[in-house]
Amino acid sequence: MRAIDVTDLELLIAAVREAGGIAKSGYDGVQKSWEKSKGNPVTETDLAVDRFLKERLCGARPGYGWLSEESTDTPARLNKARLFVVDPIDGTLAFIKRKPEFTICVAVVETGAPVCAVVLNPMTQELFTAVAGGGARLNGQGIAVSARAQVEGCRMLVASDVIAHPAWPKPWPAMEIGKRSSIAYRMTLVANGTYDGMMALSTKSEWDTAAATLIVQEAGGVVSGHNGAPLAYNQPKPLHRSVVCAGPALHAAILERTGSLKLP
Repeated sequence: MRAIDVTDLELLIAAVREAGGIAKSGYDGVQKSWEKSKGNPVTETDLAVDRFLKERLCGARPGYGWLSEESTDTPARLNKARLFVVDPIDGTLAFIKRKPEFTICVAVVETGAPVCAVVLNPMTQELFTAVAGGGARLNGQGIAVSARAQVEGCRMLVASDVIAHPAWPKPWPAMEIGKRSSIAYRMTLVANGTYDGMMALSTKSEWDTAAATLIVQEAGGVVSGHNGAPLAYNQPKPLHRSVVCAGPALHAAILERTGSLKLP
């Protein structure tokens, strides 16, 4: 673990904790919300958190690039050795509905992979952190994915209509299915063993998954697309077609079912 990563982690933790206070104030008080596009809500708190994080993080690391859901993207980030990948509020709909299932996500990405990550649920005060090669932690304590190997009976975060879809070649076995609004929150709940696996077969953005990807990996898990391809970061189009994460054995079992899918 390089010293610069430790320093970056300290910076991310301090900034995200303060951003959590901004988010909590918006959650508790009056806020404005609107749709950026159909089914894609945003609030004034999303923008306030984004502004704060950009000022704080880029002010401390002016040489880093920037990619955030609530900032205009530019090609300049593609030429940066390192960049911040940020989701000011992942799970905005939950935030609007006053459901404590949203997170603030920040990762430092280098050469296509996250190397430092923080995910905070401001309402539950769950602070997930990771540095490449340094393990994953929840509120300072080490965490690990579950050792579950079989799909049947596993605890899975997935949309129930995905599992029930008639197009599957063979039906999925009985599972304990859960849901959370924030993609990153779902992934971190796999990282700490609360759930065994997570699957999303709709397109996700890099800011949804960057921080949580490193946290899952450092907790001993595997993150990929539904076809097993690793998730690359700082792409010209910062999108992933799907996300699957779990411990190594369960991840392989899930891919036996999803690997041949031809998603549009």
